[in-house]
Amino acid sequence: MTRELVLVANARMPSQRAQSLQVAQVAASFERAGHPTTLLHARRRDTPATSAEALWDHYAVPAGPRPSVRAVSCVDWIDRVPRRWQYLPARVQELTFSMSAAREVQRKHAEALVLSRELETARALVRQRRKGVFLEVHRVPGGKLRRKWLLETAPGLAGVIAISGGVRGDLIQLGVPAGRILVAHDGFEPSRFAKLPDRRAARQQLNLDLERPVVVYTGGLLVWKGVELLVESARALPDVQVVIAGGMAADVARIERLAQGIDNLRVDGFQPPDRIGVYLAAADIGVVPNRSTPAISSRYTSPLKVFEAMAVGLPLVVSDLPSLREILSHDVDAWLVPPDTAAELTRGIKALLDDPERRQRLGAALAAHGVDYDWGARARRMLDWMLAR
Repeated sequence: MTRELVLVANARMPSQRAQSLQVAQVAASFERAGHPTTLLHARRRDTPATSAEALWDHYAVPAGPRPSVRAVSCVDWIDRVPRRWQYLPARVQELTFSMSAAREVQRKHAEALVLSRELETARALVRQRRKGVFLEVHRVPGGKLRRKWLLETAPGLAGVIAISGGVRGDLIQLGVPAGRILVAHDGFEPSRFAKLPDRRAARQQLNLDLERPVVVYTGGLLVWKGVELLVESARALPDVQVVIAGGMAADVARIERLAQGIDNLRVDGFQPPDRIGVYLAAADIGVVPNRSTPAISSRYTSPLKVFEAMAVGLPLVVSDLPSLREILSHDVDAWLVPPDTAAELTRGIKALLDDPERRQRLGAALAAHGVDYDWGARARRMLDWMLAR
């Protein structure tokens, strides 16, 4: 019998965060790879109740085998306080979810492999001498206590999954043996992008001009993602239609304030997962303008928007950072520009808009590169490595 896999993720399901999309697609990819999978996620306040099937439909998980899913209790009062005071309640929520998830795993999944995105859950299971526990790391802890926990936990883990080479490098520097780490970048689900409208029809759906060039950004709007730079580029490129789709309400409001008076810039806010492909299909260029700090941007991130652009062969202008150079090469499958400056981003956008042949070549190369990054290929590689350990 194939061994069950339990994925533990402190994610609100559903939510407007890319994390939740990643969690859903990862869980589904393991199930499709032939491993019965259960997703344990956080039961958060003010999250609409939804059936498992509706949840998987929302995240465009293909029909067929789908994971089991259960919400796990936690103490959640984060949203009851202003954002500047949310540090303590966020830590309480993380810890109470992690402990609840560890108890759930021990009670109901005694023989399963465990892949936890939460250090505290992995730590609790290792302290109970649980075997077959893997930890997926998206950023290396900065605080002394959590670093100490990581180093105490690592010897008892079956292995560590690093979301990028930057995470792997910092884990090794911290003291985790290199042979215990597998790098597994994010990916995309091909079926989400299989039946997109052509460029003209996509622009009609989005009420965009059919003739003027279109530049899109899809994703979160946290400051380190550098979207403010794209706002300034839009101001400098009045003949280009710039569209920003994504983000939480407070961040959308911040970008809207910056965008006031820029007639060629549209801020469309959060879009459901099945809508993102239309924005990509409508565009001439996609932009990934990450800033050089903090480490989550420069070394750790594995942006979903890059892999989604691979799915449709959309030429990209991206910040020249180690986290992005792991995946992309300048003038091979993307156009890399110095980070942190709107002038350089603008020059990069203009360079591709003025050179249709290069744009076509980069888009085709990016699409070809995507063969290595769909969720199914990632799941199979991870499972082979995990089962061998």
